[in-house]
Amino acid sequence: MIDQSFIKQLAGIVGPEHVFTQKEDMLTYSYDAAVLDSRMPGGAVMPGNTEELGEIVALCNGAGVPITVRGSGTNLSGGTIPESDGIVLLTGRLNQILEINEADMYAVVRPGVVTAALAAEVEKKGLFYPPDPGSMAVSTLGGNVAENAGGLRGLKYGVTKDYVMGLHFFDALGNYVKTGSRTVKCATGYNITGLMVGSEGTLGVLDQITLKLIPAPVARQSMVAVYDTIEKASETVAAIIAAHILPATLEILDNFTIRAVEDYSKAGLPMDADALILIEVDGHPAVVAEEGEKVQALCRQFGAQSVTLAKTDEERDKIWAARRSALSALAQVKPTLVLEDATVPRSKIPDMVRSLQAIAKKYKIDIGTFGHAGDGNLHPTILTDRRDQEEFHRVEQAIEEIFDKAIDLGGTLSGEHGTGIAKAPFLEKEAGYSSILFSRRLRKALDPNNILNPGKITGVSE
Repeated sequence: MIDQSFIKQLAGIVGPEHVFTQKEDMLTYSYDAAVLDSRMPGGAVMPGNTEELGEIVALCNGAGVPITVRGSGTNLSGGTIPESDGIVLLTGRLNQILEINEADMYAVVRPGVVTAALAAEVEKKGLFYPPDPGSMAVSTLGGNVAENAGGLRGLKYGVTKDYVMGLHFFDALGNYVKTGSRTVKCATGYNITGLMVGSEGTLGVLDQITLKLIPAPVARQSMVAVYDTIEKASETVAAIIAAHILPATLEILDNFTIRAVEDYSKAGLPMDADALILIEVDGHPAVVAEEGEKVQALCRQFGAQSVTLAKTDEERDKIWAARRSALSALAQVKPTLVLEDATVPRSKIPDMVRSLQAIAKKYKIDIGTFGHAGDGNLHPTILTDRRDQEEFHRVEQAIEEIFDKAIDLGGTLSGEHGTGIAKAPFLEKEAGYSSILFSRRLRKALDPNNILNPGKITGVSE
């Protein structure tokens, strides 16, 4: 348990103004964006530099106090729900962009830098940082690395792991570890960088992140295809991929989501459409023109009632702002929103869409489906009221069936939201028990006192 002497030691490292123990603060840090029970931590601390960060980790290890690192708390699987006898380590002061190297096309950042802030800064230099999680306006890069965050552009450009070149972090004992490099190629030692990405704070505490940048695309073309059935829309998605076209973004929205988004954003979406596909192709102008024509032709071939192109940057921005508002829009429909992360091979999108419709009907619940259809990553969003215990039990049954169906189709429990607490109980279904035991042995060796975000990913029996 945390006592006052421990709190005083934290204050001695960072100053009393950066240590928080009031109930109001603890309530703030007791939950994240997952629909899970909250847990009040024993305190929170906000380091301002590398030295303070290392001292905090070493202090916690010596005292056996669990650490849960928190950026903006936007993660959706319980990854930042803390231990009641632990502390929350806040990255808000570790928010510096240390370097943007135009010649070698990389950036070095601290973990508290907001994703959109880095994207905006590199764009000023004609460069591009593609990962764009839906929460990028507030999510932090440390959190993105911890969860291996994806986003709308994952189809063509990949996800966070594809841009992490190197990391500096503190291990559980307070040792400073450097991994990777600032070179395009690096085959030195174990791939510790790859191991850390997606580890949800269970293997170390990040201090610096080196991220690959790429040249910004010269041209873009965005379009909206309207369908009278979601089956036709999902079949179009599979057809575009089968034609070996990789749009920068290829998103799907069902009618439930369309109506919620339009009520929320007033973007001019057709509320009578059963489904929409939002598509953007980018690159060299000639390639964009050619691929744009092919995509339009495929949309019409597979049943699109209309295909509308954005004529200006303002129209393009309006389309993508509407898509990014989907979660916020759906959250206003009912008191509780459960955002899932069913991901299947891209050719199986039509099968998954049909299964989601059947599951919603079977359990008599509302599911709004949207997501990154081009890379197989759907976000079935269940709207409910957690206070209605009978209904929420049906929701839980539906979630388990969604997971089972995704795995049956050759998919995964999580495309980009991580495992955390929410999906840890289902991990054996996908990976097998031997994989869980391997992961637990790895954690035990690296974190013998079990202080780094206990209970996440591999469950409670580390």
